[in-house]
Amino acid sequence: MQIWDTAGQDRFKTITQSYYRGAMGIILTYACNDRESFKNIENWVKQINQNASEKVCKILVGNKCDLRDRTVTYDEGKSLAESFGMEFFETSAKENLNIDQVFDSLAKQITEEFIIKRTMSSSLGSGIVIVPEPVPKKKKGLKWLKNLCFFG
Repeated sequence: MQIWDTAGQDRFKTITQSYYRGAMGIILTYACNDRESFKNIENWVKQINQNASEKVCKILVGNKCDLRDRTVTYDEGKSLAESFGMEFFETSAKENLNIDQVFDSLAKQITEEFIIKRTMSSSLGSGIVIVPEPVPKKKKGLKWLKNLCFFG
């Protein structure tokens, strides 16, 4: 996986638009204590819809959920995510809360949308192959990604 972080700043807008074209997944993030960043999500979704693939997987994340001075509630975030057909998580980078779950969920969505569906519909001998290997239940994170083999 290649992960790019543009920090949502306007100065990266033109660069960000080119990243959308090849993206398989996008995590839109706002700060739970910054209503302005929450309001900006609609603008980011518009840009994604204009520049990204129709099938791009999207997740909405409310970060800094550990802070007491919240201005955006969980229900507001969940409602916005549902209105755009996205999965929703609240996270705390400081407390390491739900970080793995966000990336696991996005990786699974991408696998289902771009890999499994393409493999099923492609002819044998080309495309993407999933090589299954059992991963112990105790292991967390994206360990299962090592079992994906991409070839063209």
